[in-house]
Amino acid sequence: MTSEKHNGWSNYATWRVNLEIFDGMEASEIFDLTLDAWDLAQVLQDYVENFIFESGGGNGNLAVDYALAFLKDVNWSEIAKHLIEDFVEQE
Repeated sequence: MTSEKHNGWSNYATWRVNLEIFDGMEASEIFDLTLDAWDLAQVLQDYVENFIFESGGGNGNLAVDYALAFLKDVNWSEIAKHLIEDFVEQE
C-alpha cells in the first residue's frame, strides 16, 4: 500500500474503511466514544476484523485473507479521532 494521502485521510485503506464501514453510522450507539483514541482504535480494529472474518466465512478463505491484509494499512487512530471529534461536535 502507498502512504499517499487520499481524500484528506492518511491513506486509501483508512479512507475506504471509514467511508464504507463507519461513515453515516451512529457510532456512539455501538462504541464507547468516551474511550481515548488509542483504546477506541483497538475496538474499531477488532470490530472490523471480526466483521470481515465472520461475514467472509472464516479461516482458509482467500478473500478473507486478502481483506485482513488490506486492513493492516488502516490508520485506526485516525478513524477513532475522527469519530470522537464528530461525537463531541454533536453533543
